[in-house]
Amino acid sequence: IRTQIVHELEQLRDRPQRTEKPYIYHLDVGAMYPNIILTNRLQPSAIVDDATCAACDYNQEKNGCKRPMEWVWRGDHNPATRNEYDRTKDQLAREPQRDNLSFAQLPDSEQAILVAERLKTYARKAYKRTKVTEENTRQDVVCMRENDFYVDTVRQFRDRRYEYKKLNKTWKKRVSSAKDAATKKECEDRVLVYDSLQIAHKCILNSFYGYVMRRGARWRSMEMAGIVTKTGADIITQARVLVEQIGRPLELDTDGIWCILPRSFPDVYTFQSRAGSHLKLEYPCVMLNADVHNKFTNHQYQTLVDPVRGIYETRSECSIFFEVDGPYRCMVLPASTEEGKLLKKRYAVFNFDGSLAELKGFELKRRGELELIKTFQSQVFERFLDGSSLKDCYESVAEVANHWIDVIDTRGDSLDDEELVGLISENRSMSRQLDDYGDQKGTSQTTARRLGEFLGAEIIKDKGLNCKFIIAEQPYGAPVTDRAIPTAIWKAESSVMKHFLRKWLKSPGLDGDALDIRNVLDWDYYLDRLGKSIQKIITIPAALQKIPNPVPRVEHPGWLTSKVNHLNDRFQQQSIQSAFSVQAKNPLVRINELDIEDSGPSSRESKRPVVHRMRRHRVKTLDSTVEVDAEPHAIKERVSLSKEKFGDWLAQKKKLWRKLRSQRSVPAKSDGVDRADKKARTAHTIESYVRDAALAISQKEWQIVEMRE
Repeated sequence: IRTQIVHELEQLRDRPQRTEKPYIYHLDVGAMYPNIILTNRLQPSAIVDDATCAACDYNQEKNGCKRPMEWVWRGDHNPATRNEYDRTKDQLAREPQRDNLSFAQLPDSEQAILVAERLKTYARKAYKRTKVTEENTRQDVVCMRENDFYVDTVRQFRDRRYEYKKLNKTWKKRVSSAKDAATKKECEDRVLVYDSLQIAHKCILNSFYGYVMRRGARWRSMEMAGIVTKTGADIITQARVLVEQIGRPLELDTDGIWCILPRSFPDVYTFQSRAGSHLKLEYPCVMLNADVHNKFTNHQYQTLVDPVRGIYETRSECSIFFEVDGPYRCMVLPASTEEGKLLKKRYAVFNFDGSLAELKGFELKRRGELELIKTFQSQVFERFLDGSSLKDCYESVAEVANHWIDVIDTRGDSLDDEELVGLISENRSMSRQLDDYGDQKGTSQTTARRLGEFLGAEIIKDKGLNCKFIIAEQPYGAPVTDRAIPTAIWKAESSVMKHFLRKWLKSPGLDGDALDIRNVLDWDYYLDRLGKSIQKIITIPAALQKIPNPVPRVEHPGWLTSKVNHLNDRFQQQSIQSAFSVQAKNPLVRINELDIEDSGPSSRESKRPVVHRMRRHRVKTLDSTVEVDAEPHAIKERVSLSKEKFGDWLAQKKKLWRKLRSQRSVPAKSDGVDRADKKARTAHTIESYVRDAALAISQKEWQIVEMRE
C-alpha cells in the first residue's frame, strides 16, 4: 500500500498539469473546540498573569508549566479623536439640558449617552462611518498545572458521546442483519435512542466553549475563548493552504473545509488483519492529521502523579483529528448579488445515487420563509444533476425557474386561492409579547397589531403569536413593513373584511373584485424576491462560467453585465507579462544568447509594421554579418565596368545577384543564428524592441530634420 501511495504521489509531482474529474470531500475536525480545550489544557482558571505566577511555588523555568498562546482581540470604537471628544463635551456643556439642568448636573450615565449620540452624529458627517473595527493579537499564559476540573468534565462528556456513537453504529449494523420484524424494530429503536443521546451530549459538549464567553458566568474567560477560536482558525487556515497545493478549496467552515481533489490523488486504502477485521486508511485525513500533529501538539501537557510530593508527569498531547466525508457527486454553491461578496455557509451536496447529502443556509431549511422560494429551491437543486454538459445542466435548471416565473406572471391562474395563499404567504412566530417590541417596525409587528384590531386585543397579549401575512401593493410608496396584511382577514365576514382592507390599504373606494387577494397582492415584490433567488442559484453562477443567461427574463445586475462583456471581449488589454519571455530553467544551457550590443548587427528585418519610407528601387540592406565576399574563392577578381568588359562584368553581377536572392529566401546560418533564434527575435518582446531600435539606427535611412552651421 505504501508503494502504491508513493507511486501515485510521484505521478502527481511529475505531471501536475492534468485534466481529470475531481472528487468532492468534506474534511472536518471532530469536536474541534472541545478537543482544542483538551489538547491545550484550557480552562478559565488556567489563564494566569505575572502576579499569579510570582506567588506560585512551581514558578521555575525547568518546570515548563507556562504555555504562551495567542488570541485576537477585536473592538469597535468611534472614529473621532480625543480633541473631537473634548470639543463635543464642551458643546454639550454650553447647551441647556432637560428641566433647565446643566450638562454637569446630569447623572454620569445620562452624560455618557448624550456624548455618544452627539459623537455618532458627528462621525457620520465627518468620517462617513460611525465605528471603526480594530484587531490586536494578544498573548496570554496557560498554566499546565492548574486544577483540571474543567478539562476533566469536558473529557468525560466527550468520551461518553464517543461511546454512544459507537453503540449507534453497532446497532445500525444489526438492523441490516435482523431476521424477524421484532428484532429489527428493537434495533431501530436502539439506533434512535443512541443517536438522540449522542446529539444531546454534542450540544452540551459544544456549550463548554460558549459558557466561558457568556457574561455573568461563574467561570468566564474571554482570553480562553479567544485562544480556542484563534487555534481553530489557524488549523483550518493551515488545511486550506495544504489543499490549495493539491486541489481547490470550495467552502471554509468553522471546523472544516469543503474541497475538490484530483481523482488520481490517493484516497482510501483497506488493511486486513489476520483475524479478518478491516481497517480503513483515509489518506486525505492522514495527510492533514500529520500536519496538525507537527504544529499543534502540546508538548507541555502535565498531569499530577503524586499529590503528596507535588510531582507532575509531562507528555505530548494532541486529540485534534480530521475526519473525511465523501466523495460526493455534486456541490451547489450560490453567488451573491453584490459584487466582490461571497455567501458563506450556503451549499447543497448530493451523493452519487442522487440523494441529498447535506443542505445548509438556504431558505428551504428555515422556518417562516416565503413558501414560493422554498418550493422553488426544493425543485431546482436536484436538476443540477441533469445533463451531460454544463450548458445542458443549466438548461434543465432554467425550466424550473421559468415555471415559477410563469406562475407569477399569470397571477397564479393555475392555482386556487388556498394554494396561492400557501405559496406566497410567510409565517413568523413572535418570541415576545407585542408590547416588548415597542416602536420597532417589522412585518411581524405590523401583522400582530392588525390581528389585534379585528380579532381583539386579547390575542396579542401572549408571546408566541403566529403571524401569517402577505405583502399588498397599496398604499403606494409605503415601505414593505407597512404593507403586511394578515391572511386571516379574508376568512372574516365580508363587511369586516371590506372595512379593514380599505383602512389598511388607505383606499376607501375599494369594492368588489378589487378586494380579491389576487388584486391586492404586490406581484412585483414577489417577482423580485423570486428573481433574486434565481440570480443567486442560476444566472450569476452561469455567467461567471461563461454560459449565456439561461433565464433571460431575470436580468443580470449591472456589475455582472460589464464583467460578462469584459470576459467575452475579443480585444482585451494584454498583460504586461506577455512582453517578457520565459527564462530557461538552467541559464548555463542557453544557446546563441545575444548581448544587447550585438543585437543590431545580428538582427534581421522584423515582421512588425515600421514607419520608415523606403523607395521601391532600393535594395533592402542586409545584416552586416552577411558579407558579399563571404566566399573569397567564388569571385577571384572584381571586374570594372567598361565597354570592352561589359559581358564579364554582367556575368559577375548575375552571380552576385543570385547569391543575394538565395540569402533572402533561405535562412542563413553564417551568422550563428538558427530558425529558433529567428522566431524568438521576431516575437514582440522587450528584447526584440531593443534589437529593432538598434537595427534602425545602424542600417535604416536617417531623415534630415534640420541642418545648422
